[in-house]
Amino acid sequence: MTKIPVLTSRDVIKGLKRAGFKFDRQAKGSHEIWYNPDTKRRTTIPNHPGAEIKKGTLKAILEQAGLSLEEFEQLL
Repeated sequence: MTKIPVLTSRDVIKGLKRAGFKFDRQAKGSHEIWYNPDTKRRTTIPNHPGAEIKKGTLKAILEQAGLSLEEFEQLL
């Protein structure tokens, strides 16, 4: 099992862009909704500049995006 990396929202967004996700809209507060037109999946990213995304939140983002941790690490 791969260890979950410590990432910021900027790192996660960079990986999601490489996976085909595009910014969809601003959600409540500092959260953003990202959408993949190919897979028709949406995921919510908490965009707090400089703050690290917690491991459980990262796992939920990847689950919503339909990506495994190994697939996502290759995109970084």
